[in-house]
Amino acid sequence: MPNQRITPITTVTAVTTVALLTLAACGTESGKGSGSGAGAGSGGEVRTETALTDVRWNVDSVTVGGKKTAAPNGASVEIDSQGRASAKTGCNSIGADVTVEGDTVTVGKKQSTLIGCPKELEAFEKALSGAFSGTLKATVQDKRLTLTTADGDAIALTSEPPAPLVGTEWTVGALAQGATAASLPKGTDGKARFTFRKDGEELSMEGSLGCNSFSAPARLTEPTAGAPGVLTIGRVSSTRKLCPGPEMTLERQVQKVLEGKVAYELGHRGLTLTSAGGQGLSATAAAPGK
Repeated sequence: MPNQRITPITTVTAVTTVALLTLAACGTESGKGSGSGAGAGSGGEVRTETALTDVRWNVDSVTVGGKKTAAPNGASVEIDSQGRASAKTGCNSIGADVTVEGDTVTVGKKQSTLIGCPKELEAFEKALSGAFSGTLKATVQDKRLTLTTADGDAIALTSEPPAPLVGTEWTVGALAQGATAASLPKGTDGKARFTFRKDGEELSMEGSLGCNSFSAPARLTEPTAGAPGVLTIGRVSSTRKLCPGPEMTLERQVQKVLEGKVAYELGHRGLTLTSAGGQGLSATAAAPGK
């Protein structure tokens, strides 16, 4: 995606919450983050019973006032061993420092990108911001993390293994034009998906554009320091079915992304593709066992 403006924020979003929450579960470590906010990034120790550093957490849901809201695909967070958290929801990226004392989390300074998000995601973030206030108690059990407010509101997260680029079925969950993200046409969730296959040294991709099945040869250039990875996609071959309007709209938008050299970013169980013209898409891998 194009470079995005970074600015301090005060509004808590889905990603912000997760980032801060995960820090609550770090093992006993001391570290100094790059931010100037209080907490792990300002040299305090992070202490809990279970070490969760360098683990990617999937946000499952948030419960506010007894109402449970499922998290959108791609809501996740990862923290490093220095106590600095970074997170994504498939829309904005957020970094944060926190102060952790035992199982209590206090929010420090946060930063966020400013991509325009679909209304559905905005609604989820609003619910999440209601749950994330004051102090939170972190409870870790097996692969699950629960963060609970004094009023009983809760955020549930689950750790997940990373998904490889090749061999994973990626499902398109959002589209983008430049720095603006957009939800899929109504009724097309799960319609567009693709998988990269490798046969010896030959790489190809196949799947559904939203209506028609497709396949295309591809060449992979791994990311290097300061440069994203690049997928060079060859001629796309597809079937020629006619589908309802929303599915054809989705198909045309996905096709605009899968042309020529496409920048890619692979993040745990999320994949972002961006064409030279600025059209982009975000895709996610299904949770293990689903």
